Amino acid sequence: LDTDACTMCGRCTAVCPAHATGKSLDPREIVLKTGEVMAATAANDVSPPIGMDSEITIGADSLFERISAEEVWACTSCKACDENCPVNIEILDKILDMRRYLTLMESDFPSELGGAFRGMENNFNPWNINNAERGDWAESLDFVNIIDGGDPFEAEYLYWVGCAGAFDDKNRKVSEATAKLLHRAGVDFAILGPSEMCTGDSARRSGNEYLFQMLAMQNIEMLNEMGVKKIVTQCPHCFNTLKNEYPQLEGHYEVLHHSQMLSDLIDSGRLDLAGARLDERVVYHDSCYLGRHNDVYSAPRKVIGSLAGVEIVEAPRNGTKGMCCGAGGARMWMEEHIGVSVNEARSAELMETGATRIATACPFCYVMMDDGTKLNGADESLKVADISMHLLEAIEKSEAGGGGRVETPSELLYDTPLAGGGAPVATLVAPAEVVETAETAAVEAAEVEAVEIAPDDLKRIKGIGPVLEAWLHTKGIVTFEQIAALSQEEIDALEEEQDFPDRIDRENWKGQAADFAAEKNQN
Repeated sequence: LDTDACTMCGRCTAVCPAHATGKSLDPREIVLKTGEVMAATAANDVSPPIGMDSEITIGADSLFERISAEEVWACTSCKACDENCPVNIEILDKILDMRRYLTLMESDFPSELGGAFRGMENNFNPWNINNAERGDWAESLDFVNIIDGGDPFEAEYLYWVGCAGAFDDKNRKVSEATAKLLHRAGVDFAILGPSEMCTGDSARRSGNEYLFQMLAMQNIEMLNEMGVKKIVTQCPHCFNTLKNEYPQLEGHYEVLHHSQMLSDLIDSGRLDLAGARLDERVVYHDSCYLGRHNDVYSAPRKVIGSLAGVEIVEAPRNGTKGMCCGAGGARMWMEEHIGVSVNEARSAELMETGATRIATACPFCYVMMDDGTKLNGADESLKVADISMHLLEAIEKSEAGGGGRVETPSELLYDTPLAGGGAPVATLVAPAEVVETAETAAVEAAEVEAVEIAPDDLKRIKGIGPVLEAWLHTKGIVTFEQIAALSQEEIDALEEEQDFPDRIDRENWKGQAADFAAEKNQN
């Protein structure tokens, strides 16, 4: 029934990142070919969802006469095909079942995976680095408590760092930032250090079910014996495995992603953001395993949006329609030999928003987007980092008295005197987003209505970044009083021009502006 339900609409293929970048994978053809083989061989059983099932019910020999291994291994397991199927066909499960057969029965898997498998077997991590070094990232953090796997767990939260957070140079910084933020908020947490092992995500996604279960059962036995109840992790792949797959093997825990934890700490006031600001235009890249696999979309955006001065922009494909970074489905360990690399295509899309920063919430996404922007010729003015790193940077700079302003590319920053002799306005121009060139922006700025007072720092209002501030200046809006006095008609006109319906009311620009105006008048 699953394959018979296909309407051949092609929506799954249209959103597949592998197909879009020139790979041979076509999700619609996977469904149709599977149905054809089942009909021809009278194999009426439907392939089970990936899990603990010991059998693969599709007639494998016949199936791989129609579907190539190359197609199967091109999948990033982003789940965009499932998300967009109008009749809810589970396409991803079929692909993962095929991988399971190829790996366990035929030993037919990309050669690069061999190294990852050996690493997980011998050193309990796909980097194949000595597991004794797993806690080295925290050596300079005297507040991080490392608990031996055989001891009772007395902290409230286990911080599950993950393999990337422990061994990858970029993501070690994420681990440090997350630990510092948890410590600032007074969270009682500890890590396992060398006692932590890979959750087995890459093993399961690449079809090595035996290796996955070996790793999972060792972790679960240790965690249950220690009495661990609550886990927080910055890795969506660890998050998904611990939360959704370990219960299959009697591993039942309350699992939070670090974006959820940080969002809660900010809401409760335990993480103090007083004075913290980041005057940047930020685009957030949705992680597939955090978003489509676990429906967590708002928490990462909320963390970044909690900083004063930030202007959040969205890529054309975001949320449930977001594009994969290219590293899921164990593709992190495989090279792309055909077509354009997925991370290059996705990072180009993010760069086109005119953002000065890219925020991620996944170690794989962080690596892929950072590498992708470099492939697209980005310089150091575009910063890619995890949400925890952006947040900690803003907090630490405010404490040091430097605010959250990061040096802006000189070609985007210029001073325009206000008509009437007002103070000059430092205006950030968004590439192709607000104005085409610095020259046209200067013309627009020169048309600003004359004012007799110096402009306020509108970026203090949460939701207004440097780009929106520059645009408001072109509308003659330069003070808190002007924003506080906006009529509903004026608000509607502004929101229509910028195409962000209800944003001004939702972010309470008028209320914030009134408070800042009152504060200014008191001084």
